[in-house]
Amino acid sequence: MFRKTVFAVALAASAIVATAAQAHPRLATAMPAADAVVTAPTKVQLVFSEALVAQFSGIDLTMTEMPGMKMGPMKMNGVKVALAPDGKTLVATFAKPLSAGTYKVDYHIVSTDTHRVQGSYTFKVK
Repeated sequence: MFRKTVFAVALAASAIVATAAQAHPRLATAMPAADAVVTAPTKVQLVFSEALVAQFSGIDLTMTEMPGMKMGPMKMNGVKVALAPDGKTLVATFAKPLSAGTYKVDYHIVSTDTHRVQGSYTFKVK
C-alpha cells in the first residue's frame, strides 16, 4: 500500500512539473484591445504574463484598410518599441496619432524562460 501511495504522489508531482515547464507567456491585456474602435491612439501597449527579453521581443504595426481608399497592407514606419520598467509590458509609440483606418498588430516575444510566442490582432481608428 505504501508503494502505491508513493508512486501516486510521484506521478502527480511529475504531472504538475511537466505542466509548469510547458507554460508559455501569454498576452494578458492590450491597449487598444482586439477589435476595439478607438480615436487617434499614440501607442500600443501589450502586457504579458511573464517577464520578456527586450532584444528578442517586438511589435509591428500594419495599416490594412483606409476609409475611402483601395490599398494593400502598409507597414507603419517610425514605430518605436520599448520594454516598460515592469519587464512584462511592450510599448510601441508612434511619432503622431494614427489616422482613421484598420490596423493589425503583430507581436513576437521571448520570455525570460526562452519560450517564443507570436500573435496578432486588429483594431480600428475612427
